[in-house]
Amino acid sequence: MDVHIEFSGGRGHRDEIYRQLRAAILDGRIREGESLPPTRELARRLAISRTTVSAAYDRLTAEGFLAAKVGSGTFVRVGAGRHLTPPPGEPVASLRGTAVWDDVPRAPRGFAPSPEFDFRAGVPDVSRFPFAAWRRLVAAQVRISNADLMTYADPGGHPALREAIARHVGVSRDVRAAPADVLVTSGAQQALDLVARVLLKPGDVAAVEDPGYPPPRLLLHTLGVRTAAVPVDSEGLVVDALPDDCRVVYVTPSHQYPLGVSMSLARRLELLAWAERHDAAIVEDDYDTEFRYTGRPLEPLYSLDTGRRVLYVGSFSKVLSPALRLGFLVAPPSLRDVLTKAKYLTDWHSAAPAQAVLAEFIDEGGFAAHIRRMRREYQTRHDLVAAILKRDFAGMLDVIPSSVGLHLSAFGHGDSAAVRRAARQAGVTLYSLGDFAVEKRTTAGFVFGYGAIAADRIEAGLCRLREVMADKGGD
Repeated sequence: MDVHIEFSGGRGHRDEIYRQLRAAILDGRIREGESLPPTRELARRLAISRTTVSAAYDRLTAEGFLAAKVGSGTFVRVGAGRHLTPPPGEPVASLRGTAVWDDVPRAPRGFAPSPEFDFRAGVPDVSRFPFAAWRRLVAAQVRISNADLMTYADPGGHPALREAIARHVGVSRDVRAAPADVLVTSGAQQALDLVARVLLKPGDVAAVEDPGYPPPRLLLHTLGVRTAAVPVDSEGLVVDALPDDCRVVYVTPSHQYPLGVSMSLARRLELLAWAERHDAAIVEDDYDTEFRYTGRPLEPLYSLDTGRRVLYVGSFSKVLSPALRLGFLVAPPSLRDVLTKAKYLTDWHSAAPAQAVLAEFIDEGGFAAHIRRMRREYQTRHDLVAAILKRDFAGMLDVIPSSVGLHLSAFGHGDSAAVRRAARQAGVTLYSLGDFAVEKRTTAGFVFGYGAIAADRIEAGLCRLREVMADKGGD
């Protein structure tokens, strides 16, 4: 490995090399088992005698930090490294983030290992990811040695992927868009971030659903945007409750998160008319609409919009894998240039090799076939969860009708948060509706995700939950 040695002039070169390597081993910067540069190479880089470097290595070897292997080199001895706490009196960093970040919960460090019964909403079954097809397509990209994919790329996205997305949403969702209307993003979350950056300024008002997905609201808050929590009923967002000074409305009309209701056609038209009157924009997050099990899907707001006020957001996280970090934004032509600028300034562009592979996967039909397979699997789980809730939780929970997506929700009674905590102790992880409430209008009830739990585990998991609820005297 490459090591950095700095000569301060206060000690001899041998002592400096010894001291700095020893410190790096002790605090873990050089790990056990790693090799150090050959003495000849390090001496050449430092412009000193090889004898000096050898003397420092010999001292570290004598003290048990290093071990020499003939013909292989010099390595940090296993057991030599240990992490040290900062010495007393070491100055504490005084830099702090702005106060707005104090209101944001701690960022998750990825999803923890799956619990015994995993009913977390919004988590797809990544064990069904099309690994074989993906490996084949990645290997094909490597074989052709496409250097264009390994340099800076168009912030708007890989041209082939933009074309593939435009075709996909045009056929599957009747979202009629040209490839130029499509901006590839690092997931749906970045799409909202870009929209907020180009349409809102600090002090502006944006509306979010209540209950609703927390990250958009928190994101807007960190940008200095005031958020208005708008209630949701059986027909979706209550348009009459929107404030007149609202500039952007964030909605999940196809499968409201977390209640699961679909916005009625009448309410969709009402929302579009409201946006036209108030010169506002609508962000339509269509996060899992590929998984519809019964009935004909309602027209997206984007397709009904004649005033070019809807920005359509989609993601591949629920269909394929959250790890891809690929999503997209379909925007009106008037916003193309400014959104591309914002994407460029945020992270320049999403990973080009992954975009190229996904474009091939869509074009050769693998994406559509994967959706069909997963739709059948998720429908089995959806129907099983719905049937068990209706049969075994009567009087405890009232299931909210839904026939799309990766979760079902149910209203309940009492302290759902306490039940959720007790359930987690019993090996059952799920969210309560209160986890998504903004102004605590809806707190009693649960959200049952079935993307991450196999069908043959669902009944046992819900049985365990029912036992917990019975011990708590109902929900």
